[in-house]
Amino acid sequence: MPGIDIVRSVADLRGRVRAWRTQGLTVALVPTMGALHQGHLSLVAAGLSRADRVVASVFVNPTQFGPNEDFDRYPRQEEADAALLAGAGCHLLYAPTAAEMYPAGFATTVTVAGLSDGLCGAVRPGHFAGVATVVAKLLLQCLPDIALFGEKDFQQLKVIERMARDLDIPVAIAGVPTHREPDGLAMSSRNRYLSPDERRIAPALHRTLTEIAAALRAGRPAGEACRTAAADLIAAGFAAVDYVEVRDAATLAPAERLDGRKLRIIAAARLGNARLIDNIGVEP
Repeated sequence: MPGIDIVRSVADLRGRVRAWRTQGLTVALVPTMGALHQGHLSLVAAGLSRADRVVASVFVNPTQFGPNEDFDRYPRQEEADAALLAGAGCHLLYAPTAAEMYPAGFATTVTVAGLSDGLCGAVRPGHFAGVATVVAKLLLQCLPDIALFGEKDFQQLKVIERMARDLDIPVAIAGVPTHREPDGLAMSSRNRYLSPDERRIAPALHRTLTEIAAALRAGRPAGEACRTAAADLIAAGFAAVDYVEVRDAATLAPAERLDGRKLRIIAAARLGNARLIDNIGVEP
């Protein structure tokens, strides 16, 4: 495929990285599940600003999907993804098969206690074990200097940071701010599930988060503000609200007031065939 080199095996990936290392070059990794958009490309741009070479992985990881989730219909578009990555200046696409990632007899799972509990961990049992396992493998397969993840999946970012720290994986983990549409909707591969009417409703999710932030700054308790926000989302046309919560930005422990620490307002809600997640930070 013109424009970017593609490797599909661990051996070939390591060979390319090894060649860069012999030239004294640094390497950044951008793990993705494909169906790329400008949010992913902002991760590539961040990688280019921090390393000499950027590898992007595209792998729709089956172990992080539940039995009734969208694994089978999750968009797969390798040719389009490769073109976007080439245009963004990415140096290498790593696109392994499921058999390469999980060969016959694979029997190991990485679980991060505590940070994986609650929020998406409660709604999607087993999800973060799948995430931690595949990311641990990607980090060890590539062994980059830095790996970049979007802050839209904030709980995922915290899980990955803890996993890499606990397992002494010698890779710096960096979060990159959420890339948004002009109306505030966080960019996501799942936004394509939205109908035109649902797409008009979707920005209400980000709006409610900013309203909670304003309430916290005004001294209102988080629980009251979150209950109001959940009701507002239903009134706006969302089918269900999985959660709207305020958490400590470092530990993800529940927080009730803006009391001198950085907080994160985190939400997940369902609109048509899409499950949308978003979060914003709030500081004193």
